[in-house]
Formats: sequence, C-alpha cells, structure tokens
Amino acid sequence: MLVELSKVEQRYDAVLAVIRDGLTISEAALTYGVSRQSIYRWMQRYEQGGLGALAERSHRPRSCPHQMDAKVEDRIITLRRIHPSWGPIRLQYHLEREGLEVPSHMAIYRALVRHHLIEPKAARKKLKTYKRWERGRPMELWQMDIVGGVLLEDASECKVLTGVDDHSRFCVCAGIMVRATARPVCGFLAQALLRHGVPEEILTDNGKVFTGRFSVRPVEVLFDKICRENGITHRLTAPASPTTTGKIERFHRTLRTEFLGGQVFSSLGVAQKELDAWVLDYNTKRPHQSLGRTTPAERFSVRTDDAIPALEPDLRLLTDERSGEDWVSRHVTVNGVISVSNQAMSVGKHRAGTVVDVHVLENFLEIWDGPELVKSVLRTSKGVVRKKRAEMH
Repeated sequence: MLVELSKVEQRYDAVLAVIRDGLTISEAALTYGVSRQSIYRWMQRYEQGGLGALAERSHRPRSCPHQMDAKVEDRIITLRRIHPSWGPIRLQYHLEREGLEVPSHMAIYRALVRHHLIEPKAARKKLKTYKRWERGRPMELWQMDIVGGVLLEDASECKVLTGVDDHSRFCVCAGIMVRATARPVCGFLAQALLRHGVPEEILTDNGKVFTGRFSVRPVEVLFDKICRENGITHRLTAPASPTTTGKIERFHRTLRTEFLGGQVFSSLGVAQKELDAWVLDYNTKRPHQSLGRTTPAERFSVRTDDAIPALEPDLRLLTDERSGEDWVSRHVTVNGVISVSNQAMSVGKHRAGTVVDVHVLENFLEIWDGPELVKSVLRTSKGVVRKKRAEMH
C-alpha cells in the first residue's frame, strides 16, 4: 500500500538522513531529487524552528517599493467608474492635476485590469506605409464633416456639422441640425468664421452639401461660394480615402463614445446646449496625447509671428437682402418650372404656386426658396432680365 507523504514529511526525512543517517549533503540531495541549497535551507530552518519551520512559506516579497499606493488606486477606480471612456493616459493626467502621486500609465492599466474595468487586448498594429501629417500652425487648415447619431425623444435623428483645426485639434464648429442641407450647414460655417476668423483652407469630403464639382452638370454650391468669397481654398478628399480627414474622424469617435453614446435628448435646443458644454470641456480641459498632453485650446491660442491674421468673413450670402439689381423673383408654374431670360429651370412640382428668388450672376443663376438654396445652374442666356418681380395670381 502506497502512502503519499506531505512536503513537511519529505523535508523532515531529508534532514534526518543527514543528521541521523550520516549522508552527505550531496548524497541527500541526490536521494530526494532536490538541490544542495534546498537541503542546507531545510536544515537551517529545522534547527531554528523545529518541525513546524519546514512548512510551506509564502513567496510574496516582504516589500514592493513600486507598489501603487492604495489611495491612488482607489482614486483611479473611482474616476474610471465615473468616466468609463477614460484610458490610462487620461487618468494619469487627472491624478497629476489633483496633486496625487502619479504612477506610470502601464501601472494604471494593470490596476484597471485587476478590477475588471478594462479588457486586456493586444495593441493595434500601425501600417508601415501610414504617415501622420499635420499643418504647421493654427488657422492654416480646418477639417469639416457631417456626422449623425443625435437622437431626440420624438424618434428623429439629427446631424452635426463638425470642424477641427488641423494643427491644434481645436473644435471650431459643432452645430446640430435636423437635416444637413445647405442653409444650416453654411449657417454653422458662418458662425465658426465669425467666432474664430477665416482659415486659409478647409478640407471636406465630396458630399453634395459641400461641393457640386462632381455633379452631372458641375455647379457652385453655397459652401463653395462662401469659401471663394472669403479667400478660403476649399480642398476635397480623394474617393475612398478616410485617413485624409483622419483628425475629424478621430474627433467623431470621441464624440460618439463620450457624448452621443446611449443619450436621447428632449429637444434640439437641449442637445445643442449640452454639446456646447462638451465641446468647451474637450477644447479646454481634455489633454490630447498627440499634442504632448496639452489641450487643444492651449495649442490653438499660440500664433506664430508670420501667421496670416484672421480676416473678417463676408457673409452677405446668408442675409435676406435680395432687393439689389441682381435679384429677381419668379412664380413657380404647376409643373414646377420658372423662367429667367427665356431660360427654363425646374425647381420641383412641390413648389408649384410659390414664389422663389433668383440671384442673377454673370455665369450662374441661384434659385432660393426662402432661406434654402434650391440649386445653382449655369446661365445659358445672357439676355436682359426684363421682369424683376413675380406676378401673383
């Protein structure tokens, strides 16, 4: 019958083999399949504490100089639970601002893993061909785009026109609208120009609200025209190249995670008010890793001596002054058609019976229905515009 001996019994037998049976240390180590150092250590412990000293001991070190302070770890866990989207670097930044001992971001990461507040995963690999680019100073380039996902209690979904300064990541525009049409989009663009000045360039995708260059019949939309009238170079991304506007796309990811995620707003006004507060926090209190942990506002406020000064934007296109010689009005027929200098244009049958305004330019005709730019078409007839005002029936 075989009996399994405990570790204490095996160590005791090895000690007795040396003390009682006269085996050498090397022979005892060979007999019991352990190292000579183990035999020496067991004999010393037996001599100091008897049989009980041969029991298994904890391998935990007596001290750990780099161990995180319990108060600091508790504060990290508290901040993470209040702000689930904050990562180790953001938490590290706030600990420093609170005057606490600041552990490394990897120590914070391990603390989050221990408390099951983050799932460990492999870091994403960067493509070798990918290169980050950035303009050299503020107001040199703005990136602008439209993102959805603003949910209201009436089950409608609104859009947001967003804009960030390429150099500083400063959010220059975040306006919520029911539909992303020319009027509200250009209205928010106008507000951004008035508040921050006129940038040298604006980069957008090829959406119809931004440009009409790729339409069947190329036209100049209002966004393009505002850029041209204010001396802004309007640059467009190449098709299927999202990394070109990578900074605005990264801003959208943060916006969805920290602001839009799971929120339903009672009204558009409430949503805009809360978004303005979030943008203020993003610009002034949130450290940006790619900016050396400074805030976008700190970097946006730094202007070089050779920077082009902010210009006063020309926003006459968004006013209601349509009484000049270059403005006419037309009554829409039952077929949704109007005519200027014998040039017929369709504005949609749903506008039948209404009056629209037409801005007569040298090469274009712009048709406006109230505050909405319906379309811009090439002017094919250069004749004199005889009738200025529409005849009401």
